[in-house]
Amino acid sequence: MLRVVVESAKGLPKKKIGNPDPITSVIFKEEKKKTKSIDSELNPVWNEVLEFDLKGTALDSSSYVDVIVKDYETIGKDKFLGSTKISLRDLASGQVRSLPSRNVPLVNESGQNIGATINLTIGYDPPANAVPNPNDPQAGDATVDAGGGGEEGDETQPDGGQSGSAGSPSAPGQTANLRRRVARAQNRHRLVNKPQDFQIRVRIIEARQLSGNNVKPVVKVNVCGQTHRTRIKRGNNPFFDEMFFYNVHMLPSDLFDKHISFRIYNSYSLRADSLMGEFKLDVGYVYDEPAHCVMRKWLLLNDPDDSSSGAKGYLKVSLFVVGTGDEPPVEKRESNDDQDDIESNLLLPAGVTLRWATLSLKVFRAEDIPQMDDAFVQTVKEIFGGDENKKNLVDPFLEARFAGKKLCTQIIEKNANPEWNQLLNLQVKFPSMCERVKLTVFDWDRLTGNDAIGTTYLNLAKIASSGGEIEANTGQSEVGFLPVFGPCYVNLYGSPREFSGLPDPYEDLNYGKGEGVAYRGRILVELSTKLEGKADKTVDSIHSDDILVVQKYQRRRKYSLCAVFHSATMIQEPGEPIQFEVSIGNYGNKLDTTCKPLASTTQYSCAVFDGNHYYYLPWADTKPVVVVLSFWEDISHRLDTVNIILYIFHHLQSNLEAFKTAILAKVSDNQLVEVWLKLLNQLIEDLESFPTPELEGRSNLTSLDIQIKKLRDSALSAMKDGARRMREEATEIRDTLADIESWADKLKVLAEEPQNSIPDVIIWMLRGEKRVAYSRIPAHQILYSTYSEQACGQHCGKTQTVFLQYPMDKNKGLKVPVQIRVNMWLGLSAHEKKFNSFSEGTFSVFAELYENQAQVFGKWGTTGLVGRHKFSDVTGKLKLKQEYFMPPRGWEWEDDWFIDPEKALLTEADAGHTEFMDEVFQNETRFPGGEWKAASEPFTDVNGEKSRNPGEFDCPPGWMWEDEWTVDDNRAVDDQGWEYGVTIPPDDKPRSWVPAEKVYHVHRRRRLVRPRKRAALPTGAAVERRDRGDPEGWEFSSLIGWKFHRKERSSDTFRRRRWRRKMAPEDRLGASAIFKLEGALGVDTEAKEKGSKDDATKLFGANTPTVSCSFDRSHIYHLRVYVYQARNLASMDKDSFSDPYAHVSFLHVSKTTEKLRATLNPTWDQTLIFSDVEIYGDPQNIDQQPPDVVLEFYDNDQVGKDELLGRSVCTPMVKLNPSVDHTPKLLWHPIIQKGHRAGEALVAAELILKDKSGESDLPLVPPKRAENLYMVPQGIRPVVQLTAVEILAWGLRNMKPFQLASVSSPSLVVECGGERVESAVIKNMKKSPNFPSSVLFIKVLLPKDEMYTPPIVLKVIDHRPFGRKPVVGQCTISSLEQFRCDPYVITAEGAMSSKMALMMATPSKHVSINMEETRPLLEAQEKETVDWWSKFYASTGDQEKCGPYLKKGYDTLKVYDCELENVAEFKGLTDFCNTFKLQRGKNENGDEDPTVVGELKGSFKVYPLPDDPGVAPPPRQFRELPESGPQECLVRIYVVRAIDLQPKDNNGRCDPYMKISLGKNTIDDRDHYLPNTINPVFGRMFEMTCFLPQDKDLKISVYDYDLLSRDEKVGETVIDLENRFLSRYNSYCGLPQTYCISGINQWRDQLKPSEILENLARMKGLSKPRTEDNGTSLTFNGKEYTLAEFENNKEVHQHLGPARERLCLHVLRKQGLVPEHVETRTLYSTFQPNLSQGNLQMWVDVFPKTIGPPGPPFDITPRKPKKYFLRAVVWNTTDVTLDETSITGEHMSDIYVKGWMPGMEEDKQKTDVHYRSLDGDGNFNWRFVFEFDFLPAEQLCLVSKKDRFWSLDKTEFRIPPKLIVQIWDNDKFSLDDYLGTLELDLRHLVAPAKTPEKCSLTMMDDLEIGTPNKMEHTKSLFAQQSVRGWWPCSIEQDGKKVLGGKVEMTLEIVSEDHAEERPAGKGRDEPNMNPKLDPPKRPETSFFWFTNPCKTMKFIVWRRFRCLFIGLIILLIVILFLAILLYSLPNYISMKIVKPLSK
Repeated sequence: MLRVVVESAKGLPKKKIGNPDPITSVIFKEEKKKTKSIDSELNPVWNEVLEFDLKGTALDSSSYVDVIVKDYETIGKDKFLGSTKISLRDLASGQVRSLPSRNVPLVNESGQNIGATINLTIGYDPPANAVPNPNDPQAGDATVDAGGGGEEGDETQPDGGQSGSAGSPSAPGQTANLRRRVARAQNRHRLVNKPQDFQIRVRIIEARQLSGNNVKPVVKVNVCGQTHRTRIKRGNNPFFDEMFFYNVHMLPSDLFDKHISFRIYNSYSLRADSLMGEFKLDVGYVYDEPAHCVMRKWLLLNDPDDSSSGAKGYLKVSLFVVGTGDEPPVEKRESNDDQDDIESNLLLPAGVTLRWATLSLKVFRAEDIPQMDDAFVQTVKEIFGGDENKKNLVDPFLEARFAGKKLCTQIIEKNANPEWNQLLNLQVKFPSMCERVKLTVFDWDRLTGNDAIGTTYLNLAKIASSGGEIEANTGQSEVGFLPVFGPCYVNLYGSPREFSGLPDPYEDLNYGKGEGVAYRGRILVELSTKLEGKADKTVDSIHSDDILVVQKYQRRRKYSLCAVFHSATMIQEPGEPIQFEVSIGNYGNKLDTTCKPLASTTQYSCAVFDGNHYYYLPWADTKPVVVVLSFWEDISHRLDTVNIILYIFHHLQSNLEAFKTAILAKVSDNQLVEVWLKLLNQLIEDLESFPTPELEGRSNLTSLDIQIKKLRDSALSAMKDGARRMREEATEIRDTLADIESWADKLKVLAEEPQNSIPDVIIWMLRGEKRVAYSRIPAHQILYSTYSEQACGQHCGKTQTVFLQYPMDKNKGLKVPVQIRVNMWLGLSAHEKKFNSFSEGTFSVFAELYENQAQVFGKWGTTGLVGRHKFSDVTGKLKLKQEYFMPPRGWEWEDDWFIDPEKALLTEADAGHTEFMDEVFQNETRFPGGEWKAASEPFTDVNGEKSRNPGEFDCPPGWMWEDEWTVDDNRAVDDQGWEYGVTIPPDDKPRSWVPAEKVYHVHRRRRLVRPRKRAALPTGAAVERRDRGDPEGWEFSSLIGWKFHRKERSSDTFRRRRWRRKMAPEDRLGASAIFKLEGALGVDTEAKEKGSKDDATKLFGANTPTVSCSFDRSHIYHLRVYVYQARNLASMDKDSFSDPYAHVSFLHVSKTTEKLRATLNPTWDQTLIFSDVEIYGDPQNIDQQPPDVVLEFYDNDQVGKDELLGRSVCTPMVKLNPSVDHTPKLLWHPIIQKGHRAGEALVAAELILKDKSGESDLPLVPPKRAENLYMVPQGIRPVVQLTAVEILAWGLRNMKPFQLASVSSPSLVVECGGERVESAVIKNMKKSPNFPSSVLFIKVLLPKDEMYTPPIVLKVIDHRPFGRKPVVGQCTISSLEQFRCDPYVITAEGAMSSKMALMMATPSKHVSINMEETRPLLEAQEKETVDWWSKFYASTGDQEKCGPYLKKGYDTLKVYDCELENVAEFKGLTDFCNTFKLQRGKNENGDEDPTVVGELKGSFKVYPLPDDPGVAPPPRQFRELPESGPQECLVRIYVVRAIDLQPKDNNGRCDPYMKISLGKNTIDDRDHYLPNTINPVFGRMFEMTCFLPQDKDLKISVYDYDLLSRDEKVGETVIDLENRFLSRYNSYCGLPQTYCISGINQWRDQLKPSEILENLARMKGLSKPRTEDNGTSLTFNGKEYTLAEFENNKEVHQHLGPARERLCLHVLRKQGLVPEHVETRTLYSTFQPNLSQGNLQMWVDVFPKTIGPPGPPFDITPRKPKKYFLRAVVWNTTDVTLDETSITGEHMSDIYVKGWMPGMEEDKQKTDVHYRSLDGDGNFNWRFVFEFDFLPAEQLCLVSKKDRFWSLDKTEFRIPPKLIVQIWDNDKFSLDDYLGTLELDLRHLVAPAKTPEKCSLTMMDDLEIGTPNKMEHTKSLFAQQSVRGWWPCSIEQDGKKVLGGKVEMTLEIVSEDHAEERPAGKGRDEPNMNPKLDPPKRPETSFFWFTNPCKTMKFIVWRRFRCLFIGLIILLIVILFLAILLYSLPNYISMKIVKPLSK
């Protein structure tokens, strides 16, 4: 039985009117079942079960179900919405009984995703006789055909393919080498890991040597679940040339794991064996190639099922992966492409062959698997006397996946520590393109889908090596090794371990997506690789010897972990009390009952407000300590090495940062050399001093350890030699940066340890009992090592700052849950005494309990304790008694019980603050719709706990109020500060708050705040001692809850006090004694007496001793944070700006800078002073690991909540001696927002230790700018210089409306360094969008150091009625470097040359040359052979396409493979003015990305001014500006061709045409669309007029023509004509190479070269050029030029113009102006704005009408093909296979010959039949005539035919001209038999043999292999015209080619004209001439038996059976004679007897 549960669908598409009424039908094996329809719903939920009866047959692995969702119509047919196909492979294999398919994408009829998904579950009950086979070779994955996906996203695609990887051939099975991995990491690292657009382009060019006879191959390409197929071709060497586009939107990391699979099928064959060969490779492999593409490479196809088979053929492809902003490279077709060498171009590294390998994965056992099943069934069992076994509620099995193959171990039921002991053999092609073996442990479920427990990967790149990465010759023979691993434990991480019956929100983590937040067990595995041989079984059990061997790898050692928490700060949501839990593996997990209880959690503490912004935990001098004891394998030999390499890496990293900063700060060369030498010397010294540990005698050694050690040592020594070489040989220091960075990357890769079996340490923050945030710290970072100091982890015994994070944080760290400072030490128990040297403070261990009392009728006692115990733990829930406490083993009581109040709760929140803000919340309640009244607790704190009335707050002594109580409305509240919520019982306050009031709200509150500040103490007054609270140690609370205070208030009803008892170790001294703490302290024995099991487990571990570390003294520090400025912040307001301020947090103190208005580049110039910061601990440790200063930048909003702009972290400089004269340096620190950079902050900080004596040694207080606002002091702030900023404000373009009104009268405001200047107002944007006066000037003080330069901010202000001046757009120019100039340079050069010119000037005479017009005849002849396309092809290097063009010496043009503005030497055509994009901030939809709202044309010049006012300022830079008014221009747009357009039709093609718009004019070229092509040759020229600058944007769009539906836009490109017009590179019309006055290169500019040169001289301030010697020499810019030097070796042809103009042109071409060109422009569409949609080759000429008419335009009409005829005369055949046996037993064949040209199969021609050939000879004298269109220039046939009979247009194909000839055996009553084939390429014709004896298959072999050197004896038939001889035909038998016959033919190519002169008919039809064909002289034996009975008698019967016939006749005569004799004998005898006649 097959059950399909149709659950729900999401995101169905809307109808034009209303919503659809969805109904789902499920089809299985032509049986169809439907659900009910649901009215008008886009997200329907059906939850219906459809059942299919299988009638006793089991599912096979190819079964699937079709799911179709339709829109139900009452009348008429239901409308199709979407469908999907789900494979039932997994069900058929019996591995699973149910297959949940979640979020399966639905696709439309053409296979495109419609954005909707459906959820189904398919259950399967196999029939009784079916045997499930979990490792069925067919049982792959539940792939979903449509759009990929399925429940696991990337898991459903096969995991890899077969191909090679880079590396040298040192090891036969190599994986990617190290250098490539580093490059890959960098390459991929540049991609932001968020879903984005990618386009994968696959071009199938051709296939060769496919196996099989008379095949019709088709290629299917599958990428990311989308499949495309080529057209069906014929033959073993088909030519496809088709391009497929796959658009995906997904995470880059997911995409790179997907595969591109190529499969070639034989479309003739309907059977299952139609697959001819396949090839798979990763998308990531292609992305990692240079330019993200694989160009014209051959893929070796193989049979996926048969491991021993060799190549099944070759497929030639090009692959591109185009990411956002990538430009796909242009594919160039090489001229010798047809004869390219397959072997050298295979997609495999040289010398590597694909070999079959077996990855043998031994899976031994697993431990610590968490509970996965509900305890319900278990509880039922217990009731009936079953035994309890709660921890084992899990049924694990392991699944291994690699390269699309999947194997599973057996399922072990009810076992959390299963022992599988199985061997999984994965068969793969090696080296593989797949990099990871994926291991997932699943929990098997009988009914529902299997749940993943955890996933881990074995990365082959890390456990194998090609050895190619070692650059130096180290003398090591073999460094490479095959994949090998373990035996070693691998840890699983995923969602938290606690089991709940509810769906797990973090389930994805268990599939390996995202960072796992908790340890979920570990598996012991071993991997080895065997080449060649095939394993007998895919799954086998492990030999018992191996199980014994692996025992030694499981030997455990005891490890001790101690963590001292120094601070927990930056808490934003205090809520319930907070505690921290530290666990390593399962040890220390307080919510897991399977572990021994340990002191692994801190005490609960309540957070305290820090007076400014955050909350912190007030631990004061008693720091909580956690101790965790655990047992792991000793792998110190691995982790020591890792730590040593990381030590070297961190050293290098810090030196590298200093080196980069020095380069940025542009320090002097000597200083730079000093920094650089320090870096290299340190690196060399480190590499020499710290070798990696030796492995001899270490336990747990595996072969991988030895291999990796060898690899690391050789890599490190190579690095050392490289560093030495660099130190001696480097010349340019800055160039070495890339090498040093690559070393750092290499060290990082070398430090990766695949066999790391010690799990990470995980710190969890728990709020109440709920896990909130976590941090994972790799164990090696805190591990102690006895090997050396460097082998200890970088944080071992050192205090580190850790930001915790939320699990699966969607906001990528937008909010920080908490920042902790923690000191951790992990070491072997044997070494735990060493901990004493690391520990600080005094460790003490206490048992503690709380005495609780309640007040009843004014008296304190225990009677009113409802639900509480007299003595309990801190939570109050656990009953305890003093007498039942027992110290753990090895410990004893030191004192008696004593009262010890909780100090942390009794320190007031304002301790250590100079300013503080008291807060209280006012609460009101009502019945729904009623009046608001004061709540039962009218005033509470933030957690809802009862608080005092604001009137009751007294100002504490030593403080004074700064302001009255005010309502804080700067939050998400309404205008009166209220926020509203709904209380849901049993809570007494709402869980969430909203700012808008609704009728149903019953609770509201608002925050009242009152600031106070510490009053200055009178001198000499003693500091007031802290009040110790109640003398008896009671703490009071108004309710039984968490919030306690120290002074009794009238409202208090509950009190408690803490009792503690100190414990001491019996035999230990020092801090390490705490590691002896194990187990709980004891429990209430009454509970035990009752015998309740449940309570016992609950109490077990609940009462562990508390360990704390107390510091006897604290140190007071003084912190200064210098916040100078920030740049490039995100704009959060709609006015395009933000109002930024910064929160600066340091430990438990925080302050805020001033709030600045409307800027994205704020300069605060502020020093924040934290005068007394109390820090416990040794100042030396603080010096080495100072706490971080965290800066959070916010946008201040008048209404609503301030939004976070980003976070930055700065490490302060620590001064333990304040008198040291060392100032911190301001540096740029990145601001991070949601994991991305969101600007930079220029900050520095210093932390100064204060002496006891006083503050005398502190630095001077910085100058104040205002009350409490200190500036950044001199010496730290940047040094400034007076600088001039000249601004060319040219005009505004494309301004979008602001607030629905168009921008009509704008002006420009420029701000820089605090100075501001405004331009004149543009009166009317429509008439003239340029500014009336163009140049603005500011003097400003700018920092000398480029590092500190503030940006220039441009704001455009619109002048609107009533004095409104809104900012309608803004732009920030962050770097001024490109605009800096020396103001004296240009003018001096200009002045000098003009002086020289004036001195040498002589009056020039005009030379006039008369030219005779006698050329038209010549041109007409020339046009036949030479056209504009000849010039184009000559320029692109297509020599064979350009004819005699180059020989004539004509010009070529420049073909740029990018846009003209992107050509580097033309500087973006912005030399006159740049285009700056104006932006506006957050848009209405709340998208983060700012929108572009217009453009500013302008430029800047920045130069220093003299400080002395007496010195004359330098000359101004912007002079000689052109006219700024509107100009009328003529624009000519030449569109040559498009390349690789994005297909828009279902057939993967496009019907493109052009649409051009300029200003208000549009040209629609729809009538000239080109059908069915993605590489159209347009060859069109359009002429338009426009006014610049208004119509500056020329938009060229390519559309796809559709007859019925709307035409779709393929893409468009926009050209800024104004830039072309204004640029001084003369980009309005490119300069040709020669000055021609006729011919195809006729001059087309308005001005002659001489006039252009004069204009150029004027613009540059030079004298006019002078010509001499009749214009053959010329002086320009002080240089002399002659015509001879330019034209010496050139051919002078008849089209050239006068000498003077030619010389002027040659000089112009030396000036770096734009040459005559064709540019390649990328097309973009709004659908995928950053992905190329194809390229357009074109150019534009712009001619202003004021100068006069331009020259004639070029004719670029495309070439037309020529008609040719191929005449093939088939004379004879011989040696043809005799296929038939006649009745008489002779071997014979009825031969005929068939022929056609590929692409023109419908014109297939046959000879007549030569019947009864007995010797394989056939005589035909038969002519085939094939007519075809040929492009001589491209050497290809142009075939136009309809794809299908209903197609509207013919599709053009370009196909190589080939002839295919086949020999067949004619059969009348059955299918004809195929005897052999011959394929001839007419361009490279194999020379025929003169006689049949010399004709053999070896003639053809040379051609097939395609080796260039053997191609010499081939000739083109087009050159030869005619050829006659014998060719061999081949047929495949048993995989080999054998001779099938020989054919004699004459081949002749005839052009159309000659065909008319020398006509010839087909066959032997009239006109039978040229040559005349006589009927063939066939032997008499050749005839057809049916039509020639006489001949049949003569030749078949008589010839063969004549003796038989004669014998038969004689026999017949004899028989007749005897018969007659016998007949007449009795008569005669009787006559004789009677004798009647005798009478």
